[in-house]
Amino acid sequence: MLSFGAAAPPDLAELKASPPRFVTAIAAGQGPGGVEIRLTLAEGTDVKIGRADGATYINLSAAPPAPKPADQKPEARPNPVPPSGEIKMRAEIQDGRLLLHFPWRAPLGAAVFRRGDAIWLVFDAKTKVDLSEAPHGLPQASRMSQAPDEAATAIRITAPPTVLPTLTLEGDVWTLALGPMAEGPAPAPVEIKSDLSSAPVSLKAQMAGATGVFWITDPVVGDRLAVVTALAPAKGVQVARDLVEGVVLASVQGLAVAPRVNDLMVSTDGEIVRIGRPKGLELSPVSNIARGTAPAAADLPQRASMPALIDFDDWSKLGPGGFNARLDQLMAGAADEIGKGKSGGVQARLGLARFLVGSELAYEAIGVLNGLAKANPLMMQDPEFRGLRGAARAIAGRYKDAEADFSAPAVAQDPASAIWRGYISNKLGDYVGARQQFALGRSAMSLFNPKWRARFLGGDAEASIAAGDLVTARLDLADLSTDGLDLIEAQKVDFDRARLLEASGQGPQALALYQQVASSPYGGIAAPAILHSTELQLSLGRMKPGDAVTTLDSLRFRWRGDDTELETVRELGKIYLSSGRYREAMDALRSAARSLSDLPAAAAVQADLSKAFQDLFLHGGADGLPPIQALGLFLDYKDLTPIGADGDLMVRKLAGRLVDVDLLDQAAQLLKYQADNRLDGVARASVDTDLAMIQLMNHQPEAALDAINGSRSTLLPKDMAERRRVLQARALAGLGRFDDALELLDKDASPDAQDARGDIAWQQRDWPKVGAILEARLGDRWKSAQPLTAEEQALLLRTGIAYSLADDNAALARLRSHYATFADAAPNPNALKVALAGVATGPYSATDYVRAISDSDVFAGWVTAMKARYLKDSQKG
Repeated sequence: MLSFGAAAPPDLAELKASPPRFVTAIAAGQGPGGVEIRLTLAEGTDVKIGRADGATYINLSAAPPAPKPADQKPEARPNPVPPSGEIKMRAEIQDGRLLLHFPWRAPLGAAVFRRGDAIWLVFDAKTKVDLSEAPHGLPQASRMSQAPDEAATAIRITAPPTVLPTLTLEGDVWTLALGPMAEGPAPAPVEIKSDLSSAPVSLKAQMAGATGVFWITDPVVGDRLAVVTALAPAKGVQVARDLVEGVVLASVQGLAVAPRVNDLMVSTDGEIVRIGRPKGLELSPVSNIARGTAPAAADLPQRASMPALIDFDDWSKLGPGGFNARLDQLMAGAADEIGKGKSGGVQARLGLARFLVGSELAYEAIGVLNGLAKANPLMMQDPEFRGLRGAARAIAGRYKDAEADFSAPAVAQDPASAIWRGYISNKLGDYVGARQQFALGRSAMSLFNPKWRARFLGGDAEASIAAGDLVTARLDLADLSTDGLDLIEAQKVDFDRARLLEASGQGPQALALYQQVASSPYGGIAAPAILHSTELQLSLGRMKPGDAVTTLDSLRFRWRGDDTELETVRELGKIYLSSGRYREAMDALRSAARSLSDLPAAAAVQADLSKAFQDLFLHGGADGLPPIQALGLFLDYKDLTPIGADGDLMVRKLAGRLVDVDLLDQAAQLLKYQADNRLDGVARASVDTDLAMIQLMNHQPEAALDAINGSRSTLLPKDMAERRRVLQARALAGLGRFDDALELLDKDASPDAQDARGDIAWQQRDWPKVGAILEARLGDRWKSAQPLTAEEQALLLRTGIAYSLADDNAALARLRSHYATFADAAPNPNALKVALAGVATGPYSATDYVRAISDSDVFAGWVTAMKARYLKDSQKG
């Protein structure tokens, strides 16, 4: 029971028409202290009453579970799971990053790490996560799912290797940011150390705020991961550690271990995390693999003066027996060393690795070095090991793996490593980072052989051109000599010089050099030369767009799998879009972005795809397409719809076009998808209001009520709430619930409400009431000499017919005295004159009047008015 001091009862029409959840009946009456309202609640309902924003509120919810008995041990910290037993993830795009918000009820531990093509987010409490807002097909994340687990909440996010995660906590909301670079302060490093003094031998790490160990099943690999969660602030393992028994994965929060053995144990003791086995880990003291354990064989390739300085010329020398004899010799020494176990040292295997890297047999070198690290995990701390494996990975094109090696502290101060970092950054599209690293390693540039020096200088020149620093690019290419280079390497230099000429505004000279390089027998040089030549000819007006399409379409299938293909597709997409070939443009861009998603340039292609989609459906690019074609294109690429106001406006514009051509089912489907999958709060209520109106126009009153009830809120703007009230009343009337509809409109004096009351009275054949309502809508219009508008003429016609059917001659006489002169100037004067004359004096009977304007005609007039209003609103930006 609720008591109020007011004298007049409040408006309960909407509550009675559509009672909220948990309320089974509502009644109001006068009590001793004023108005009393009785709410009958469902069994098990919990009630909370309070004040906020100057108003009193009543919250109804399912009653919480019964409290634990007093003799049970209290929880160590508050339960972070909401009373509903579920948390709803919220997604948004901000500055090119995908932000995923997870609101909890209290602080809890978390872990974030990458494994393969997936980023894992693990919380130390078990609950269901509503992932209905999870985006699909974005460059930051293509798929998201909750992994099954009995004790923790684990989210697996499929994301390209170029996407970096950042985890932050604000209040009780954990936010995972996915983008091209990590934002904010770096996580505090968690160091994994050998605990050789323990029995048995184990690894340990100090992690402040560790909250527990959870074993999570990876649904893709099929194994189980040990995950240690921790409270904020962020702390993680900076570099993965590869052990004999497992891998400690790199993390930005917490710690994760992928075991290789079944008996690996991970435990926490306060802030100490231990990794071990019942009989101890296979860890070797540093002294066992030190370089001084045995003198290096005289015929092994010798260590260079810097960890990452690769002596390509000396290390690849073969001797009199040729390549096979030299390889057999080095492999035999490595095999003998392996046979001796941990006492045999590592020199022979390092010598074999130097020979393979120097011979640019990158994959073979990676295999040898990975085997060495597996047998001797402490090699991961060795500077030369990191330099050799990083160079081998870079030569193999495994740039992200190489980046991990060259990010190790062991090679942080090595100038040769800085050069490799610059080379890798340029390949990954990070031109600013490439220039910085090339500058740091400039002192070691001359120590590499001519071929690799040319590649490094060319990479610095490319990064400088991309950054607009043509001075540095000219200096790099001036220092670059083609003497001693083979034909292909020399053509690479010519290609870089052509790019510099183009960037310097010397188009014709650059074009001549591009066309010369385009004849190269090596596709990796010829393909980008053809691409740049085509682009330059287009800009100079020497090639027509149709011819350019033919050339580029052929090129994209001739040379595939690298950045050149992506750049070709981007240029092809631009030409298609400018020619109005929108579907071909979108199909080409999406195909390349998906098939080559692991390449750095894929992000730019995805950005082109998103921009093209917005240009088409937000900025009017698709207005020239027939509405049904525009709808088909939109539905095929609806995952590109931006989150927020732009996406809302985009859908409204397209729905407006569909409404304009009476494709009401399709317009409703479009708005319903947007409301159910991408919006909440006021934004959803706005779209649901439009949806309800379209459902009413489409003779679907029940669906209109569902749309209104699906987004009820007390925080809606006044004009929206009033509009929803009128639509709800029309829907109730459409279902024959006239009394509920009129009660809902009882205190609403707006023109829309008056029109709705008039239409309801017309359906009830209450002609006196119809006439009074419609005449009130006309008001004092007769006092103005301006001709009646089409809407006013229709209103006058219906008023006259209503009074005629009510046999109200006095009212008809009043209308004639006011509007007789207006009838002469109307497009259809006879119809108005007949309506104002009435049944008694006119030539028509009451049946004729009913036939003249039926309910369907009245409804059609409302649909026309609503269509005009929606088309106007849908174009507002």
